[in-house]
Amino acid sequence: MVIPPHSSHNEGTGGLPGKEEESLRPQNILIVDDEPGIVKMLDTILRKEGYASVDCALTGEEAMEKIRRHAYDLIVLDVMLPDTDGFRLCQEIRRHTDVPILFLTARSGDLDKLTGLGIGGDDYITKPFNPLEVAARIHVQFRRLEQYRTAGQAPEIYRFGSVVIDKKAARLWVSEKEVFCPAKEFELLLFLADHPNQVFTAGQLYERVWGYDSIGDEKTVAIHIMRLRKKIEPDAKNPSLIVTLRGIGYKLVPPGGGNPA
Repeated sequence: MVIPPHSSHNEGTGGLPGKEEESLRPQNILIVDDEPGIVKMLDTILRKEGYASVDCALTGEEAMEKIRRHAYDLIVLDVMLPDTDGFRLCQEIRRHTDVPILFLTARSGDLDKLTGLGIGGDDYITKPFNPLEVAARIHVQFRRLEQYRTAGQAPEIYRFGSVVIDKKAARLWVSEKEVFCPAKEFELLLFLADHPNQVFTAGQLYERVWGYDSIGDEKTVAIHIMRLRKKIEPDAKNPSLIVTLRGIGYKLVPPGGGNPA
């Protein structure tokens, strides 16, 4: 599969369900929010949606204690917490796990959204929100991972010059050094690797990778492209692997212009 369900330094067992187990949804979800009403509402909705394991934390300290002790498949994270801010906490979480992180926040400004995505977040939901929308976005995250796991049509190892992508193990190497890559960044890179030399608009990438049937979020895509370039390009300001076609979109160009080695 593409992103291991427990891709962290913690010990744990479990995984994404196969088709015969799909209704059980055994993924482990952590909700971090200091508003008990929101925590209870999301806990109730997610359990009704079939997620059997939903854990909660009201502070950043409590969240980190749980993350060190348990392996989670997805984290819902409030930006404004009583003992820290969610952006800072996200950076700390990323030292332990690369599972998807969905920000919840009352801040609706573009700067806050770009900050959240830039430091490792995978999605951003503004308060007030419909809890069913949160459940739907969580389901999309897991569905996309399952689709990659069961695709089985593309090669399991890609080599683009000094960049090596292990699809099955969800690992990335650059110049023979393993590089940490959060879930959504890896999904985006893998999608482009699955379609070398094909041009996609930001909207198409948003729909294909994030999985939402809505107008593509160009800023979300741009932030993730920027983060990927910093990891895989010799010169991120003059990219040669993930290139931009102005006014059109993005494509991954293998060295030499051909298919991956």
